Amino acid sequence: MIKICIFDLDGTLVRSQESIARPVNMTLEYFGLPQQPVEAFNYFAGDGIKNALRRALIASGDSDAVHLEEGLPMCRDWLQEDPCFHVVPYDHIVWALEELKKNGVNIAVFSNKQHISAISVVETIFGKGFFDYIQGQTDRISIKPDPTGVLEILDRFGAAKEECLYFGDTNTDMMTGRNAGVTTVGVTWGFRPRSELEQYGADIIIDSAEEIPALVKHSV
Repeated sequence: MIKICIFDLDGTLVRSQESIARPVNMTLEYFGLPQQPVEAFNYFAGDGIKNALRRALIASGDSDAVHLEEGLPMCRDWLQEDPCFHVVPYDHIVWALEELKKNGVNIAVFSNKQHISAISVVETIFGKGFFDYIQGQTDRISIKPDPTGVLEILDRFGAAKEECLYFGDTNTDMMTGRNAGVTTVGVTWGFRPRSELEQYGADIIIDSAEEIPALVKHSV
């Protein structure tokens, strides 16, 4: 029986490419580098803002990412100014989460966003208290695919690994779930293609959030 579902945030619960592109492109502009198209952030994003900025710098001509350390603090500040910029939940995700809650399943978020930004986005989009727990990146919780955040969430709710499903849309998420020893569910509506989820060993792949309640109900 599944007691808890842990969800990645960007690309899994919310469509958020523009919110990530905005501060990164502002940073590129500061250094006189060409901005990157929003669709490029399907690949730049997913491993924290530092890696998104690094990838964008390289794509914009800073091949050694020499501006990374100088640019990162301002990029983080610009992200925090408006972390919900054009962020919207994916189709049917709110309904699916409400169905899980009705059936007594705990729901949590584990994001590579900084903790304060993760809380801001989740509580703005879904409402304060909608999720049972939100965990972003902190000095103590390393970015995924480090599994520490998943393991601490399980411990917090007294759930065994076999009582958890971990949902995500990237290779990083599939590695995170595998590193934590939990069942991974790859979602195809996010940032990356099905082929990436298959390549990185997703245990289950779904194409719509409408599938989530039945999947959880029938998982053992």
